[in-house]
Amino acid sequence: MIRNLLLATFGLLFALQASAADILGNWRTIDDETGETKSIVNLYEKDGKYYGKIVDLLLKPDDTICDQCPGDLKGKPMVGLDVITDMVKKGDKYEGGEILDPLKGKVYDCKIWLEDDNTLKVRGYLGFLYRTQTWHRAE
Repeated sequence: MIRNLLLATFGLLFALQASAADILGNWRTIDDETGETKSIVNLYEKDGKYYGKIVDLLLKPDDTICDQCPGDLKGKPMVGLDVITDMVKKGDKYEGGEILDPLKGKVYDCKIWLEDDNTLKVRGYLGFLYRTQTWHRAE
């Protein structure tokens, strides 16, 4: 009886730890070139895929328009813009989607992984060339 209770307790603690290590929620984006915190991006799940939407700009007014964005995204407000699209969880990583750099108007293949509960690595790449940013969980 006590053994079963201990197993159930450990199982619950493991489940709580696993859910704490999820990418969902708000993240502070850190520019890998300047080290500045640029925005808050909300990572969310929809229909089994993961997306990231800008919810706050920290260095520009929130009504800033995406002048460099490609296609029908051009001229849209940056706040509310999905900059990460169609990511799929594969093991400990999220991949298969894309990330948009709204300042340069470029779209890159993307890979995301948690370094720890509060640190997210976000890599945009084109072929074998890539850049990796470190994002921190926002409260």
